[in-house]
Amino acid sequence: MKKTTWFAGRFPGYVSPLNGVALSVLAALCPLTSRGESYFNPAFLSADTASVADLSRFEKGHHQPPGIYRVDIWRNDEFVATQDIRFEAGAVGTGDKSGGLMPCFTPEWIKRLGVNTAAFPVSDKGVDTTCIRLPEKIPGAEVAFDFASMRLNISLPQASLLNSARGYIPPEEWDEGIPAALINYSFTGSRGTDSDSYFLSLLSGLNYGPWRLRNNGAWNYSKGDGYHSQRWNNIGTWVQRAIIPLKSELVMGDSNTGNDVFDSVGFRGARLYSSDNMYPDSLQGYAPTVRGIARTAAKLTIRQNGYVIYQSYVSPGAFAITDLNPTSSSGDLEVTIDEKDGSQQRYTVPYSTVPLLQREGRVKYDLVAGDFRSGNSQQSSPFFFQGTVIAGLPAGLTAYGGTQLADRYRAVVVGAGRNLGDWGAVSVDVTHARSQLADDSTHQGQSLRFLYAKSLNNYGTNFQLLGYRYSTRGFYTLDDVAYRSMEGYDYEYDSDGRRHKVPVAQSYHNLRYSKKGRFQVNISQNLGDYGSLYLSGSQQNYWNTADTNTWYQLGYASGWQGISYSLSWSWSESVGISGADRILAFNMSVPFSVLTGRRYARDTLLDRTYATFNANRNRDGDNSWQTGVGGTLLEGRNLSYSVTQGRSSTNGYSGSASASWQATYGTLGVGYNYDRDQHDYNWQLSGGVVGHADGITFSQPLGDTNVLIKAPGAKGVRIENQTGVKTDWRGYAVMPYATVYRYNRVALDTNTMDNHTDVENNVSSVVPTEGALVRAAFDTRIGVRAIITARLGGRPLPFGAIVRETASGITSMVGDDGQIYLSGLPLKGELFIQWGEGKNARCIAPYALAEDSLKQAITIASATCIRPAS
Repeated sequence: MKKTTWFAGRFPGYVSPLNGVALSVLAALCPLTSRGESYFNPAFLSADTASVADLSRFEKGHHQPPGIYRVDIWRNDEFVATQDIRFEAGAVGTGDKSGGLMPCFTPEWIKRLGVNTAAFPVSDKGVDTTCIRLPEKIPGAEVAFDFASMRLNISLPQASLLNSARGYIPPEEWDEGIPAALINYSFTGSRGTDSDSYFLSLLSGLNYGPWRLRNNGAWNYSKGDGYHSQRWNNIGTWVQRAIIPLKSELVMGDSNTGNDVFDSVGFRGARLYSSDNMYPDSLQGYAPTVRGIARTAAKLTIRQNGYVIYQSYVSPGAFAITDLNPTSSSGDLEVTIDEKDGSQQRYTVPYSTVPLLQREGRVKYDLVAGDFRSGNSQQSSPFFFQGTVIAGLPAGLTAYGGTQLADRYRAVVVGAGRNLGDWGAVSVDVTHARSQLADDSTHQGQSLRFLYAKSLNNYGTNFQLLGYRYSTRGFYTLDDVAYRSMEGYDYEYDSDGRRHKVPVAQSYHNLRYSKKGRFQVNISQNLGDYGSLYLSGSQQNYWNTADTNTWYQLGYASGWQGISYSLSWSWSESVGISGADRILAFNMSVPFSVLTGRRYARDTLLDRTYATFNANRNRDGDNSWQTGVGGTLLEGRNLSYSVTQGRSSTNGYSGSASASWQATYGTLGVGYNYDRDQHDYNWQLSGGVVGHADGITFSQPLGDTNVLIKAPGAKGVRIENQTGVKTDWRGYAVMPYATVYRYNRVALDTNTMDNHTDVENNVSSVVPTEGALVRAAFDTRIGVRAIITARLGGRPLPFGAIVRETASGITSMVGDDGQIYLSGLPLKGELFIQWGEGKNARCIAPYALAEDSLKQAITIASATCIRPAS
């Protein structure tokens, strides 16, 4: 199957295996090198030379017929695209790998290759521009075509190229996508002994041209003995589009400011800012990893700017959330772990960026105007303006500054950063602010911030972020000024079982205790064969009080022969909430392949099955342990499972069982937990729905940017490198989480196609813009695979004659005894067959196949060829 598809997509005609011996003889008898022009005697194939087609194209060794071939194009060892390119006769490169073909380029394609056409004109008036040969137009240019691998290598001198960075993709190739309606959903729930709870997250949107309309909302529902409560939160609605000439993004509606210069805040208004994604990697991110330790099977909730952005269930032990998709590109993350025994952990993970360095000549700006917006019920919504600029200067310097202006607030910041070479990178800035607080008191002060990042490669140490901010007593931020009162709690309402709502504190503020110093650190140390160490955390202290907001986690991880183990310690403390959480945890995972006594093997069933053990101890001296079995099943490893049993010193025995399935149309997870006092079931259903011109396609959870795969009729075909993603019954699928402004390779796994499905080429490449749904269309052939014996005047057609089905364009070649192998063939049609020049060297063979041919692996049929009237 795979070989058939590859030949069908790469070559003008597929040669039947029945012709293999004859063509092998043909290739062997054709001399590879000769001083004179070679001649092949058709009598070698048949005593009747008239029964052999014109073989002159074989007489020059491995030369191939001119035509259109789909090739992988590489420029200066950098992949450009996979495209159909027209080739004409002409030697290319050394040896005979090229098949005697020379590629034809158009002016548009030459620009796509990055050639400076102003300095090197490639088209002249009155000259055919449909077939430009690069070596003839650009001195020093070389073209090498490897016909066997369908790879076209182009070498261009640097002087002929535009001054573009490595990895640069011209905006002309950026795809704004197709009109579409999108829904991304995640539904989680639990049913316990005396209560039920549900959480639904919906991100819906519309795409039209460059415009993206999005709405993000969440629904919470809880039910118990004699009560129930529910609440819908509209997290935000916004419109967004790319401003490509400015390499910028425009956002109007609910969003968040950047955190490069000022702390991030939510707003309802408009934002125009430079987009780093539009620049190639060589000219440019950071995403938060949320770590923690759960003592029991717990519910994990992450909030950003007062809104719940993530909720899931985690197993006991250390965890790391690496696939977080925040509602903004900045803003601290508030983490809540609701333990099974009713206890709760709370801490804040700083979401900051590395020092603000830009390349020389690069200017990055960010303009915002709108109303302050927060999910905190204790804050108002003053109108404000914010503007920042960051400029890359010579000698590794970067200068930046900005301002925030509101009715009761003024702030200005100036700063600079520098690349210190072997000593890392550092930035320092100072902010001056004048504030009027909720009690109408006026304050002014300054804040000094220091950021540092460095990787000590020789020692395996990576200071991903090391920062400190010091603020004078009178310094406040825009977020502080938005509070309606000088102190208080932000509440989330719950039920106490008596039908009336009671507040549950989520956060606390006291403006009399202004922020003083904040230290944050994220350091990792690679120990080679002995594992790695990491330290993450932050500490914020305040004026007029000794209380602090503190969170630290120290950990060690290592592995041997497939066995992995880790030891971690965490400490968190919050102002306004009594007590500190301290947890020590140990985790170990052992693949069953190790327990058999054999060496660690990869990708076996035993290797996919793990025995797990974890133990932890909290600040009160309570101990707990848990052991279990988990792993993955199915060929695509898209079904994961876990079964555990444990015991704690406070709640006795406990256990859990869970499974998660990444299916074509979404992700489904189920779980069960019990302990001494209660038991509950939990589940999670997530996925995406895409409405487009060709219908509706269901998918796994969508990313911000996605690819719609269109392979009509090719049902159940897997997408390479995508767990659980297959085409639906119509041949459509969605590949989520595409990389914006970069080449995304989309490939169909031809091994999963049925016997009546072929594809012209199983690989496509797309370059989506931010938020786009781009289409990757494949030319599929759904039809019969047949060997048709065609005769002209009762005699077999000439060996080597070219065959083309007139309606579908399917091509092949006549083999022994007039046999023709064709795939993707319609049940009824005509075959146009040609074996030389002139009207007497061609004929048409009508054919008709039975309906049950679609149920057979291969159909044997015959046809009579008729010479055309003219």
